[in-house]
Amino acid sequence: MTKLTATAGDAGQTVLAFLQQQIPAAPIAYLRQLIRSGRLRLNHQATSDRALLQPGDTLSLPASQRLTRLMEESQREQIEVLLEGPDFLAVYKPAGLAVHRGAGHEEDNLTRRVSNWLQRRKLPFSAVPVHRLDVGTSGPVLFAKGRRAASTLGKLLMAGLVKKHYLALVAGEVAETGELQTPVPAKGQLRTAVTRYRRLSGNSSYSLLQLELLSGRKHQIRRQLADAGHPLIGDGRYGGPVLPDSQHLFLHCCTLSWPDPSGDRRHTVSCPLPADLQVLLAAVGIKAPDTPVESSAH
Repeated sequence: MTKLTATAGDAGQTVLAFLQQQIPAAPIAYLRQLIRSGRLRLNHQATSDRALLQPGDTLSLPASQRLTRLMEESQREQIEVLLEGPDFLAVYKPAGLAVHRGAGHEEDNLTRRVSNWLQRRKLPFSAVPVHRLDVGTSGPVLFAKGRRAASTLGKLLMAGLVKKHYLALVAGEVAETGELQTPVPAKGQLRTAVTRYRRLSGNSSYSLLQLELLSGRKHQIRRQLADAGHPLIGDGRYGGPVLPDSQHLFLHCCTLSWPDPSGDRRHTVSCPLPADLQVLLAAVGIKAPDTPVESSAH
């Protein structure tokens, strides 16, 4: 038997809406039948699809091969929404998941997951990523709801008004602050690129850096750190050392901010360092930074 527990963020949702969110691969007719048959229990009691949930409520699901398969499929469809507005959606991307469709990522990528999420909510928008993160990089990705919003948010990106800060573990001892200004190949030419950094902590072998991109070239951080003699941990492509149990390069986008198209406020989303990267930090004797989870509009 599988149990699902409602959190404070689920308060006021109907049982059916909660199940649709938790098991998106399940047809709505199947979920309704599961509830009406009495095989699904709310706090050990039969319930209805319109019953409202409170924090701490527990839904007990019956043992079923079909339900198990649907839940496994749903795990591949889940997205973590950090902040939503009328024309945008900020979503967390785990390391290992591509933003776009590509070789090896045809069936599962973040854009497809977001598109399916919008369709399940019957929202008449296409999912358009405003920017990208490398497959091995975790952090927030901003999606536009539809082509018109994509054009507006894309102009903000091109104007340098979309700000991203990263956390990176690199080889060697790095100065307290500085800028990386080595050119980066882009579209067959060397292009100017600037990355500003601050050393948060470290030792004689490793440095934990916070970085801000002042330009947006492909693999900019990875190339510039390697050129500076401080490649990213886990970045075999650019000569970075690989630590035991390291599955991805150590690069995480910790904050993303952009102005609201109305011009009267700025949106910010923050993501803490993932658990696997915190484990790697502890393994090399470095304390993880305090990066609170924060989604705000101000």
